Amino acid sequence: MNTRARQQLAPTGVLRTAVNMANFLLITGETVDGEADGVSPDLARAIAAELGVEAVMVPFKGPGEVADAITDNSWDIGNIAAEPERAKTIAFSPAYCEIQATYMLPPGSAITDQSQIDVAGNRIAVKERAAYDLWLTDNLRHAQLVRVDSIDNSFNTFVSDNLEVLAGLRPALLKQQQKLPGATIMDSSFTAVQQSVGCRPEHHHGTAFLQEFIHHAISSGLIASLIDKHGVTGKLSVAPLP
Repeated sequence: MNTRARQQLAPTGVLRTAVNMANFLLITGETVDGEADGVSPDLARAIAAELGVEAVMVPFKGPGEVADAITDNSWDIGNIAAEPERAKTIAFSPAYCEIQATYMLPPGSAITDQSQIDVAGNRIAVKERAAYDLWLTDNLRHAQLVRVDSIDNSFNTFVSDNLEVLAGLRPALLKQQQKLPGATIMDSSFTAVQQSVGCRPEHHHGTAFLQEFIHHAISSGLIASLIDKHGVTGKLSVAPLP
Protein backbone atom coordinates (compact mmCIF):
# COMPACT_ATOMS: atom_id res chain seq x y z
CA MET A 1 0.00 0.00 0.00
CA ASN A 2 2.91 2.35 0.69
CA THR A 3 3.84 2.43 -3.01
CA ARG A 4 0.37 3.50 -4.09
CA ALA A 5 0.10 5.86 -1.14
CA ARG A 6 3.48 7.39 -2.03
CA GLN A 7 2.38 7.90 -5.63
CA GLN A 8 -0.68 9.81 -4.41
CA LEU A 9 0.78 11.66 -1.44
CA ALA A 10 4.22 12.53 -2.85
CA PRO A 11 3.86 12.73 -6.63
CA THR A 12 6.75 15.22 -6.89
CA GLY A 13 9.12 12.97 -4.92
CA VAL A 14 8.79 14.92 -1.65
CA LEU A 15 5.94 15.23 0.86
CA ARG A 16 4.83 18.85 0.69
CA THR A 17 3.31 19.48 4.10
CA ALA A 18 1.08 22.48 4.81
CA VAL A 19 1.63 23.72 8.36
CA ASN A 20 -0.39 26.30 10.26
CA MET A 21 2.19 28.75 11.60
CA ALA A 22 -0.39 30.39 13.88
CA ASN A 23 -0.64 27.27 16.05
CA PHE A 24 2.08 27.95 18.60
CA LEU A 25 1.57 24.56 20.27
CA LEU A 26 2.24 22.55 17.12
CA ILE A 27 4.90 24.90 15.69
CA THR A 28 7.34 25.66 18.50
CA GLY A 29 10.53 26.64 16.71
CA GLU A 30 12.60 26.03 13.62
CA THR A 31 15.34 23.67 12.50
CA VAL A 32 18.93 24.69 11.83
CA ASP A 33 17.87 25.05 8.20
CA GLY A 34 15.17 27.54 9.13
CA GLU A 35 12.28 25.15 8.53
CA ALA A 36 9.28 25.00 10.86
CA ASP A 37 9.71 22.58 13.76
CA GLY A 38 7.43 21.14 16.40
CA VAL A 39 4.94 18.32 16.86
CA SER A 40 3.24 18.93 13.51
CA PRO A 41 6.40 19.09 11.35
CA ASP A 42 7.95 16.13 13.18
CA LEU A 43 4.82 14.09 12.55
CA ALA A 44 5.04 14.99 8.86
CA ARG A 45 8.67 13.90 8.80
CA ALA A 46 7.68 10.56 10.32
CA ILE A 47 4.97 10.12 7.68
CA ALA A 48 7.45 10.99 4.94
CA ALA A 49 9.99 8.51 6.31
CA GLU A 50 7.38 5.76 6.23
CA LEU A 51 6.67 6.63 2.60
CA GLY A 52 10.39 6.69 1.78
CA VAL A 53 10.57 10.38 0.85
CA GLU A 54 11.58 13.66 2.48
CA ALA A 55 9.13 16.14 3.97
CA VAL A 56 9.16 19.80 2.97
CA MET A 57 7.20 22.28 5.10
CA VAL A 58 4.89 24.69 3.29
CA PRO A 59 4.00 27.43 5.81
CA PHE A 60 0.62 29.18 5.96
CA LYS A 61 -0.36 31.98 8.30
CA GLY A 62 -3.55 30.29 9.46
CA PRO A 63 -5.71 27.16 9.13
CA GLY A 64 -8.18 28.84 6.79
CA GLU A 65 -5.40 29.51 4.31
CA VAL A 66 -4.31 25.86 4.52
CA ALA A 67 -7.85 24.70 3.77
CA ASP A 68 -8.24 27.14 0.87
CA ALA A 69 -4.98 25.99 -0.73
CA ILE A 70 -6.33 22.48 -1.36
CA THR A 71 -7.56 23.91 -4.68
CA ASP A 72 -4.20 25.10 -6.02
CA ASN A 73 -2.08 21.96 -5.53
CA SER A 74 0.48 23.66 -3.29
CA TRP A 75 0.52 20.90 -0.65
CA ASP A 76 0.19 17.11 -0.44
CA ILE A 77 -0.82 16.75 3.21
CA GLY A 78 -2.15 19.44 5.50
CA ASN A 79 -1.85 19.46 9.28
CA ILE A 80 -4.94 21.27 10.57
CA ALA A 81 -8.05 20.60 12.61
CA ALA A 82 -10.72 18.48 10.96
CA GLU A 83 -14.01 20.34 10.79
CA PRO A 84 -17.21 19.50 8.87
CA GLU A 85 -16.82 22.52 6.57
CA ARG A 86 -13.22 21.63 5.74
CA ALA A 87 -14.13 17.96 5.31
CA LYS A 88 -16.19 18.91 2.25
CA THR A 89 -12.95 19.33 0.29
CA ILE A 90 -10.32 17.51 2.41
CA ALA A 91 -10.12 13.86 3.51
CA PHE A 92 -8.92 13.76 7.12
CA SER A 93 -7.14 11.16 9.21
CA PRO A 94 -8.33 10.46 12.74
CA ALA A 95 -7.24 13.16 15.19
CA TYR A 96 -3.77 12.69 16.65
CA CYS A 97 -3.91 15.35 19.38
CA GLU A 98 -6.35 17.83 20.82
CA ILE A 99 -6.39 21.26 22.45
CA GLN A 100 -9.10 22.48 24.80
CA ALA A 101 -11.02 25.62 23.78
CA THR A 102 -12.79 27.75 26.36
CA TYR A 103 -13.78 31.31 27.31
CA MET A 104 -12.12 34.23 29.09
CA LEU A 105 -14.29 36.73 30.97
CA PRO A 106 -13.36 40.33 31.84
CA PRO A 107 -12.86 41.50 35.42
CA GLY A 108 -16.16 41.82 37.23
CA SER A 109 -18.11 39.66 34.79
CA ALA A 110 -21.43 38.33 36.09
CA ILE A 111 -21.10 35.18 33.95
CA THR A 112 -20.42 32.11 36.06
CA ASP A 113 -21.50 29.24 33.80
CA GLN A 114 -21.24 28.33 30.11
CA SER A 115 -25.04 28.30 29.89
CA GLN A 116 -24.86 32.10 30.27
CA ILE A 117 -22.61 32.60 27.23
CA ASP A 118 -25.03 32.13 24.34
CA VAL A 119 -27.30 34.99 25.30
CA ALA A 120 -28.49 37.94 23.21
CA GLY A 121 -26.31 40.95 23.93
CA ASN A 122 -23.13 38.97 24.60
CA ARG A 123 -20.31 39.70 22.15
CA ILE A 124 -17.59 37.09 21.77
CA ALA A 125 -14.19 37.95 20.31
CA VAL A 126 -12.78 35.08 18.24
CA LYS A 127 -9.97 34.44 15.74
CA GLU A 128 -11.75 34.16 12.42
CA ARG A 129 -11.73 30.76 10.73
CA ALA A 130 -10.05 29.05 13.66
CA ALA A 131 -11.49 25.59 14.32
CA TYR A 132 -13.23 26.88 17.43
CA ASP A 133 -14.74 29.75 15.40
CA LEU A 134 -16.29 27.14 13.11
CA TRP A 135 -17.63 25.28 16.15
CA LEU A 136 -19.10 28.44 17.65
CA THR A 137 -20.66 29.39 14.31
CA ASP A 138 -22.42 26.03 14.17
CA ASN A 139 -23.50 25.91 17.80
CA LEU A 140 -24.27 29.42 19.06
CA ARG A 141 -27.70 30.92 18.37
CA HIS A 142 -27.95 34.21 20.28
CA ALA A 143 -24.54 35.67 21.14
CA GLN A 144 -22.71 37.77 18.53
CA LEU A 145 -19.33 36.57 17.24
CA VAL A 146 -16.83 39.37 16.67
CA ARG A 147 -14.29 37.87 14.28
CA VAL A 148 -10.75 39.25 14.27
CA ASP A 149 -7.80 38.39 12.01
CA SER A 150 -5.39 37.06 14.64
CA ILE A 151 -5.28 35.59 18.14
CA ASP A 152 -3.48 38.67 19.48
CA ASN A 153 -6.03 41.00 17.94
CA SER A 154 -8.93 38.97 19.32
CA PHE A 155 -7.59 39.75 22.79
CA ASN A 156 -6.96 43.39 21.90
CA THR A 157 -10.50 43.78 20.61
CA PHE A 158 -11.92 42.00 23.65
CA VAL A 159 -10.21 44.57 25.88
CA SER A 160 -10.54 47.75 23.82
CA ASP A 161 -14.21 47.21 22.90
CA ASN A 162 -15.21 45.94 26.36
CA LEU A 163 -16.60 42.70 24.95
CA GLU A 164 -18.32 40.25 27.25
CA VAL A 165 -16.37 37.14 26.23
CA LEU A 166 -13.15 36.05 24.52
CA ALA A 167 -13.03 32.58 22.96
CA GLY A 168 -9.74 30.78 22.42
CA LEU A 169 -7.47 27.85 23.07
CA ARG A 170 -6.84 27.44 26.78
CA PRO A 171 -3.01 27.75 26.58
CA ALA A 172 -3.29 31.03 24.67
CA LEU A 173 -5.91 32.39 27.06
CA LEU A 174 -3.69 31.56 30.03
CA LYS A 175 -0.96 33.75 28.52
CA GLN A 176 -3.37 36.56 27.70
CA GLN A 177 -4.88 36.46 31.17
CA GLN A 178 -1.58 37.74 32.55
CA LYS A 179 -2.12 40.98 30.60
CA LEU A 180 -5.56 41.59 32.13
CA PRO A 181 -5.55 41.38 35.95
CA GLY A 182 -8.88 40.16 37.28
CA ALA A 183 -9.87 38.33 34.11
CA THR A 184 -11.07 34.76 34.61
CA ILE A 185 -10.95 31.66 32.43
CA MET A 186 -13.79 29.16 32.64
CA ASP A 187 -12.82 25.76 34.03
CA SER A 188 -14.98 23.90 31.52
CA SER A 189 -14.28 23.78 27.80
CA PHE A 190 -16.82 24.27 25.03
CA THR A 191 -14.97 22.01 22.60
CA ALA A 192 -11.67 20.25 22.01
CA VAL A 193 -9.95 21.23 18.78
CA GLN A 194 -8.66 17.99 17.32
CA GLN A 195 -5.68 18.14 15.01
CA SER A 196 -5.60 15.80 12.02
CA VAL A 197 -3.72 15.21 8.78
CA GLY A 198 -5.60 15.84 5.56
CA CYS A 199 -5.12 15.05 1.89
CA ARG A 200 -7.10 15.20 -1.34
CA PRO A 201 -10.36 13.21 -1.15
CA GLU A 202 -9.65 11.41 -4.42
CA HIS A 203 -6.43 9.98 -2.99
CA HIS A 204 -8.02 6.87 -1.52
CA HIS A 205 -4.76 4.96 -1.00
CA GLY A 206 -3.24 8.03 0.63
CA THR A 207 -6.25 8.45 2.90
CA ALA A 208 -6.11 4.80 3.99
CA PHE A 209 -2.38 5.10 4.65
CA LEU A 210 -2.82 8.21 6.81
CA GLN A 211 -5.61 6.58 8.80
CA GLU A 212 -3.46 3.56 9.56
CA PHE A 213 -0.35 5.65 10.27
CA ILE A 214 -2.10 7.93 12.77
CA HIS A 215 -3.72 4.98 14.54
CA HIS A 216 -0.28 3.41 14.98
CA ALA A 217 1.34 6.74 15.93
CA ILE A 218 -1.12 7.04 18.82
CA SER A 219 -0.96 3.43 19.98
CA SER A 220 2.84 3.21 19.72
CA GLY A 221 3.39 6.30 21.82
CA LEU A 222 4.88 8.36 18.97
CA ILE A 223 2.47 11.26 19.46
CA ALA A 224 3.06 11.31 23.22
CA SER A 225 6.83 11.32 22.64
CA LEU A 226 6.58 14.27 20.22
CA ILE A 227 4.47 16.23 22.70
CA ASP A 228 7.10 15.59 25.37
CA LYS A 229 10.02 16.34 23.02
CA HIS A 230 8.69 19.78 22.12
CA GLY A 231 7.74 20.78 25.65
CA VAL A 232 3.98 21.07 25.23
CA THR A 233 2.97 18.41 27.75
CA GLY A 234 -0.14 19.59 29.59
CA LYS A 235 -1.05 21.92 26.71
CA LEU A 236 -1.57 19.29 24.05
CA SER A 237 -3.23 15.95 24.74
CA VAL A 238 -2.97 12.74 22.74
CA ALA A 239 -6.28 12.18 20.99
CA PRO A 240 -8.19 9.03 21.97
CA LEU A 241 -7.83 6.10 19.60
CA PRO A 242 -10.63 6.04 17.01
